[in-house]
Amino acid sequence: MGNLLDIQIQIEKLQKQASEIRDREFDNTVQDIREKMKAFGITVKDLQAAPAGRKGRGKAPVTTKPKAAGAKSKAAGAVVAAKYRGPNGETWSGRGRKPQWVADHLASGGSIDSLRV
Repeated sequence: MGNLLDIQIQIEKLQKQASEIRDREFDNTVQDIREKMKAFGITVKDLQAAPAGRKGRGKAPVTTKPKAAGAKSKAAGAVVAAKYRGPNGETWSGRGRKPQWVADHLASGGSIDSLRV
């Protein structure tokens, strides 16, 4: 099994086996799901409306007004004053992920307050 043709033939056989297994298990899986839905009183509507991990039933899902395509929040793109300055003139507002120069400074034992503007 060292050449490409052998591997491709093996892949085809495995894909066929996987498809046959899926076909055999599909009906049993659907039946199992139906039984669980019946036992818990779950409807298709519940499945379509419920966000993942929601506990309990009967609570209305929280909805928000959809934004127009390409719309940004009020804060998006707002320029924020720098709160920290590095030894080479780098600046950071203190928001978001720490830049590497801040992480390096902290790792070498420095304090964040020593970088404060």
